[in-house]
Amino acid sequence: MKFSTKAIHLGQLPDETTGAIIPPVYLTSTYVQESPGNTKGYDYTRAGNPNFTNLETTLASLEHAKHATIFSSGLGAITGIISTVKAGDKVMASNDLYGGTYRIFTRVFSQYNVLFETINMQDLEEVKAKLSEKPKFIIIESPTNPLLGIADIAAITAMAKENGVMTVVDNTFASSYFQNPLLLGADVVMHSTTKYIGGHSDTIGGVLMTNDDALKEKFDFARMAIGLNPSPFDAWLTTRSIKTLGIRMERHAANAMKVAEFLEAHPKVKKVYYPGLPSHKNHEVAKKQMRGYSGIVSVEFNFDLEKTKALISNLKIFSLAESLGGVESLVDHPATMTHASIPKAEREKIGLSDGLVRFSVGIEDIEDIIQDITTGLDKVK
Repeated sequence: MKFSTKAIHLGQLPDETTGAIIPPVYLTSTYVQESPGNTKGYDYTRAGNPNFTNLETTLASLEHAKHATIFSSGLGAITGIISTVKAGDKVMASNDLYGGTYRIFTRVFSQYNVLFETINMQDLEEVKAKLSEKPKFIIIESPTNPLLGIADIAAITAMAKENGVMTVVDNTFASSYFQNPLLLGADVVMHSTTKYIGGHSDTIGGVLMTNDDALKEKFDFARMAIGLNPSPFDAWLTTRSIKTLGIRMERHAANAMKVAEFLEAHPKVKKVYYPGLPSHKNHEVAKKQMRGYSGIVSVEFNFDLEKTKALISNLKIFSLAESLGGVESLVDHPATMTHASIPKAEREKIGLSDGLVRFSVGIEDIEDIIQDITTGLDKVK
């Protein structure tokens, strides 16, 4: 069974009672038990709900995973992973990292002596050296947010296994449609389902997927014990949205490639970051492990900060907003929005300048998208 067939059918059987082709939303907090401890599979929605089960079945199938555990958000999923470590354990992550992930380690879990270090995951020699320090696990973003860096997932996971280190890959930017890290050797794959999987900017969620039975138990326990569960309605919305994930990702990627090519040739552009471009420094690695390059394009313009802000504040098709992956196009200024929690010196060290702009290219007609950017650039003198 191929991707879109699984997305439409697996975990989404018609309702047994009524025959409704779309399973209902189970808006319940608790479940009647036939006798103490004798349930029909559920006892309290914080621990489980039929809508959770349906979505987890679908997501696991698309990521070639045995198990999935859904959470209240992407950061809820990250919290679920962190709950598996103890004080004094070290975690390593990509240095070009989502600001929220950086913040939760450095400003929340650092208080509990969870050690955290960022490294250049695109430098295999550095990764090899750091793995010898035996971190509890490493978090790989590929593509990274927002510089679209590409790490060689298969090479890193192989080295990690030699050192007994667990690997977690944040696959949010690529989506399960374009990349499957478990098939490349990863132990855990996480997504912010808020982004491409949800795809409509109307729900928030996260997921962890693995083939490891023990990890599945730990992730389910974290959701129940810490209270990291989504609402049944959010799970239902995500199940609805995932049916069109394949065709949406095709359009996102096609539009993003045209935007990247257009901007790379524009005289007011300094640099374009997009793994589908031959000019991307790790384009060959991306070709090896991805089936497409998704819908995010990051750009440095030949503008000062004020002109950059003027450009992105005056676009019409692109809405100035945080997040990404929705059907509508969004534009973001990482230094003052999504990555503002990362100190300026740390941002600049990895090349995340104040002039960087991140475009989440939607599925609108490409002629309108290009015209919006053109009009915006023409207004900036």
